[in-house]
Amino acid sequence: MSVWAATDDALLAGMAAGDRDAAIAFVRRFQRRVFGLAFAVTNDATLADDVSQEAFVRAWKAAAVFDTRRASVSTWLLTITRNAAIDAVRMRRVTPADPDVLANILPASSIGLVDIPAIEASETELVRAAVAALPEPQRRAILLAVVGGRTAAEVAEAESIPLGTAKTRIRQAMIRLRDQLSGLHVAEETP
Repeated sequence: MSVWAATDDALLAGMAAGDRDAAIAFVRRFQRRVFGLAFAVTNDATLADDVSQEAFVRAWKAAAVFDTRRASVSTWLLTITRNAAIDAVRMRRVTPADPDVLANILPASSIGLVDIPAIEASETELVRAAVAALPEPQRRAILLAVVGGRTAAEVAEAESIPLGTAKTRIRQAMIRLRDQLSGLHVAEETP
């Protein structure tokens, strides 16, 4: 029987055993589905190509431990592809700046508030001063979260602290900033 007519299980077993023809037939059989799923997750053809290659490499490495009782070869391979695509999308996210860099930029910037015409220069200065007055751990956490775009989990990892501590620092910083800046717009409304 030709390797091209073999079942999915047989191709995977052949690939696990080092059969080059089985590996080629396996890739050709699944390449469109793998690429299609990778593209659906990444929405980027170049990245989907990379993900497809990574999925086939992962499948090749794990072929020897594949268990037909748990899933079909197709389901197993597409699960590998989905996971590889999600990993690729996460890795592609913009890496936020280091909090020390953000802190150094802070006095010279307006934390992205320049583009909002309703905010006056004096208000921008008040915001800068309020952020600068935060305790160092809270300032670093809020800069990473708000300006750096990191999640609380990413802040925890970047700062090498527990997730709960990162959440507490962010929350406390937000409360302090809210309290310090609560009168900002009230003062404008009084005649």
